[in-house]
Amino acid sequence: MKTINKIGITVLFMTLTLAASAQAKEIRHGNRNFKKGFFSEAEKDYKSSLDKKYNDKAQFNLGDAYYNQKNYEEAARSFQSVTDRNVTKNLEADSYYNLGNTMMEQQKYTEAFNAYKNCLKINPDDEDARYNLEYARQKMILQQQQQQQQQQNQQQNQDKDQKQDQQQQQQQQQQQENQENKDQQQQQDQQQQQQQQQQQQQQMSKEDAERMLQALENQEKETMDKMNEAKAAKMQRRKIQKDW
Repeated sequence: MKTINKIGITVLFMTLTLAASAQAKEIRHGNRNFKKGFFSEAEKDYKSSLDKKYNDKAQFNLGDAYYNQKNYEEAARSFQSVTDRNVTKNLEADSYYNLGNTMMEQQKYTEAFNAYKNCLKINPDDEDARYNLEYARQKMILQQQQQQQQQQNQQQNQDKDQKQDQQQQQQQQQQQENQENKDQQQQQDQQQQQQQQQQQQQQMSKEDAERMLQALENQEKETMDKMNEAKAAKMQRRKIQKDW
């Protein structure tokens, strides 16, 4: 890209008014500072002149002063301000050219492409603008491709993250189901164990009751046997006494 900005040569027609005379002096002083490379001082001179009265060429040169200080945002505003006004074709074309260079420095290749295109519409013979137009077009296409690739990468990363999240959720859900099944199995085992214990206790209680009943029956039988033996013995004694 050809980065040399077009520099406006300010030619003022001196009037008899004091304000116009002071403005012309400040612009000429700004031009001298600009040529010497004192861009910051030139910026102050151009601003001071614009405070008194707007001047298209002073605004244009202020943009050049900003550009050479790498203040590209302010430079772009200055050049855009000139293109928005009813100025001469040459100044308008040069403003679009410088605006294109300013946008290129900010990697705004689409805006730069449009600025160079507008410059060529006004001045089709500007070979520098034609060269920069093609350069901006290539950079614009490359930037778009990079943005598309970046978007694809972001989408792929999002899909990958989403898939990982789904897998993680599935794993967590599976673990939760396994734990629930394990807890349910443990609960069933505990219930079964409790039932077995209850059955054993009931069986033992039944056996104990049967043993106790059997013991009572045996005791009652033994008591009856003793009573019968005692009764029989008493009756035998009675019989023996009568025989006497």
